[in-house]
Amino acid sequence: MHQANGSVSVHKNGGESSSHFNGDCTASKVISAKKSNLQFSRKDQDIVRLVGQYLRSIGLEQTAKILIEESGLPLEHPVAARFRIHVLAGRWRKVDDDLNDLRKLFANEEHTITEMKFLILQQKYLELLEDGKVLEAVQCLRHEITPLSYNRHRVHQLSSLMMCESGEELRDAAQWKGKGSNSRKELLDRLQGFLPVQVMLPPRRMEMLLEQAVAHQVQLCKYHNRALNSSPDNVSLLLDHSCSKESFPSITTHILNHHDDQVWFCRFSPDGSMLATGCKDGSIIVWEIKQTTNEFNVKYQLKGHDYGVAHLAWSPDSKVLVACGPEDCADVWVWNCETGELRVRMTHSNDDSLTSAAFHHDSKRFVTGGTRGQFYQCDLDGSVIDSWEGVRVYCISCLNDGKTVLASDSHFRLRSYNFEDLTDQHILQENHAIMSFTVSDDGRLALINVESEGIHVWDLKDKCLVRKLHGVKQGFFTIHSCFGGLNQDFVASGSEDNIIYVWHIRGEKPICQLEGHTQTVNCVHWNPANPSMIASVSDDGTVRIWGPATSPLSTSHNVSTSRLLSGDSISALSGRCTPV
Repeated sequence: MHQANGSVSVHKNGGESSSHFNGDCTASKVISAKKSNLQFSRKDQDIVRLVGQYLRSIGLEQTAKILIEESGLPLEHPVAARFRIHVLAGRWRKVDDDLNDLRKLFANEEHTITEMKFLILQQKYLELLEDGKVLEAVQCLRHEITPLSYNRHRVHQLSSLMMCESGEELRDAAQWKGKGSNSRKELLDRLQGFLPVQVMLPPRRMEMLLEQAVAHQVQLCKYHNRALNSSPDNVSLLLDHSCSKESFPSITTHILNHHDDQVWFCRFSPDGSMLATGCKDGSIIVWEIKQTTNEFNVKYQLKGHDYGVAHLAWSPDSKVLVACGPEDCADVWVWNCETGELRVRMTHSNDDSLTSAAFHHDSKRFVTGGTRGQFYQCDLDGSVIDSWEGVRVYCISCLNDGKTVLASDSHFRLRSYNFEDLTDQHILQENHAIMSFTVSDDGRLALINVESEGIHVWDLKDKCLVRKLHGVKQGFFTIHSCFGGLNQDFVASGSEDNIIYVWHIRGEKPICQLEGHTQTVNCVHWNPANPSMIASVSDDGTVRIWGPATSPLSTSHNVSTSRLLSGDSISALSGRCTPV
């Protein structure tokens, strides 16, 4: 912004500065076309400088030089150019002289100069130590670094490095790459961050702008479900980023029909290698997933759950599976999924109703509760460690801090409970019953299935309703939804209209509907290790696996069984994604 006195205000990297270029050092003169009759707009000037910086960064020095000469637009202030050369060459006395010249381009920025000088002297000190010039390093520390009175804690660390017996020990202790171009380039990048952009561009400025552009396009892509990196095979800067629906899990790849009755619940193991499904007939099938072929094999068939299996919880280490029944069930089953053996059938009281469970992060404790006021924290042997009386629990989730438990209750509330100090806290209030809920991996968002209303997304930190998801039919049946996909950017839920709905986390309308089940879809779960795999279970007695049309997963239709079941094959039947 031009000032009335003719000087030009400058902006430091990351913020506005009140500093000014004056006289012969004005920004207009720095970036004016001195050797060309071409007239450049401010935008053109910026682009030329960015291109020149990028060319230089990839080693095309001569090309960058030609660009500068033809355009007449220097990439940086002459003092900054000398400063760059001297830093990369390790000419520390000249670097100090350059810094004094750069000081003239700042007004009231003494603390910035001090921090820059400290970083430069730190590099000089470490290089002297690596070269074995201990006396010179001591002189640098005592007479140059210490008088700055800056970052005394780091100064003490630097002094202790004199005890290092080898260069490798020094580099490890200092967390430093050693003398040479790599560490000096890192130093220069840090120093550039202190300088106004008219003096020297921020490091990697063009790359950063392009990365931001790609990130923005990814945010706008409603089907983006794969990791990107800088490889040209994964992202092109020549076209806007867009993912096709064919790359999204949208077709049925397998139908698993080993259950003989309604299937109520499903959960992938945290490591993504197994899928557990629970049935009304009292059976659990643990499916093993071959990671290379995505084939599903029956690993275990677990029986004896008298009232049916309404809820399943994996331990975070994927070794233990806890099973709960419906409202009239007072038992909890703890299964060892490494051996397929029942570890314990826990019955605390015949009057209990234990319908939900969740593991703590340590995989050694779980919490279970139900609608009759039982709320227990247990170990893997089924022993009750702690209990909370009078809480009618519908659904439970444990946060990663190892002590906080979230539970929905009969008063349409979600509350947090701490079993260590027996404190509780109100989180949110709904107007109708909370049929089920799940929490995102980072503990920030809660996905709540509300009776007769559908699905609500809540921010647990700010305790506010973020959005209501449209489309799903949620009446009085318990339906379990989930977060999933890459970075948990998606939400999936079953519905009483036999359809699976999928939303992007930033939208309220579904991005697609997965059709194929013929009765209510009770539970949907996204494989935490494979963003392209979804499982769903239904009252129609089937388990469906969903994957992208363009994936090898979509061509793998057979399911083999282990010794526990006879080996009849299961073919993939119809299942499709309906555009929304």
